[in-house]
Amino acid sequence: MPAPLSLQRAPARTPAPPPLLAELAGGEAVSGSALAARLGISRAAVWKQIERLRELGLEIGAQAGSGYRLATPLERLDEATIRAALAPAERARLGDLVVHWQLDSTSSELQRRAGDDPRDGLACLAEIQSAGRGRRGRAWRMPLGGGLALSLLKRFDDGMAALGGLSLVAGVAAVKALADCGVDGVGLKWPNDLLAHGRKLGGILVELGGDATGPCHAIVGIGLNLRLDPDTLAAIDQPAIDLASLSAGEPPSRNRLAARLLAQFGAAFERFAHSGFDVFADEYARFDLLRDRPVRVLRAGAAEDGLARGIDARGALRVVFADGERRVDGGEVSVRGTGTDTA
Repeated sequence: MPAPLSLQRAPARTPAPPPLLAELAGGEAVSGSALAARLGISRAAVWKQIERLRELGLEIGAQAGSGYRLATPLERLDEATIRAALAPAERARLGDLVVHWQLDSTSSELQRRAGDDPRDGLACLAEIQSAGRGRRGRAWRMPLGGGLALSLLKRFDDGMAALGGLSLVAGVAAVKALADCGVDGVGLKWPNDLLAHGRKLGGILVELGGDATGPCHAIVGIGLNLRLDPDTLAAIDQPAIDLASLSAGEPPSRNRLAARLLAQFGAAFERFAHSGFDVFADEYARFDLLRDRPVRVLRAGAAEDGLARGIDARGALRVVFADGERRVDGGEVSVRGTGTDTA
């Protein structure tokens, strides 16, 4: 559920991607000598850029006689392409849209901007996150081109107490955005995970700032696995899956997916601001992977087993324990489904 914001010093950023990346992005093989000639650099400088891109997680093969080649074509995130994929009403909800080459995290960037930029609907994406994070301080791994990291700032007139359930609303919107891109079969594991085939596809983090009793804002960050190599999948601390696996090896366009997420988030958050969480309860129930399943609640190192019974009107998880039904708030516990569909 929502977490409070913290102030952070602005990070050092790389100003632009290595020039060599544009030469390889199409997926065709290019020789080292041709790359050196096109870029006006030495062969040694070409090799250094290749190694840097590999360190960032990009799979680049090298074969004598043909040259360097990406294992799969890379679609760079592009502000103009994302805006063009939005309908006029969807674009009108955006106060700003910026794509960065590298940041500590997209949500941290919006934290830094929140106090100085009064606009609603600030959106931020990054190709590389050096400190991407999930719920409860967990790191979020995303190799270059292998995922999508997006954050959106939404301002609210009421205090933070009125924002219970916002992470669940974001989850519903994310599932609908994936369906817009032809990806079905994705469900929600309370409070903030997107799962498919019992494996984690993505996660949502909501952080709040502003006045606890008056105008405030929420920064909603989402990370999605697009195409992960076996080593990256193995390094994740829980079973994971990517969109390529759900799409016969051809994941959706990253720019189209970004546009659909922004569109669905914008519409859902506007509706939430006017009507609260209750109008989303039935939609959430359609995607709820924990409902009527045994769950294990972890609290201060102790585990307690129960049966999930859906969510209440403010987005808390209802769990029937041995001593009766109680509400579980995401800020205090972690929930693990003990069934195979909610690993």
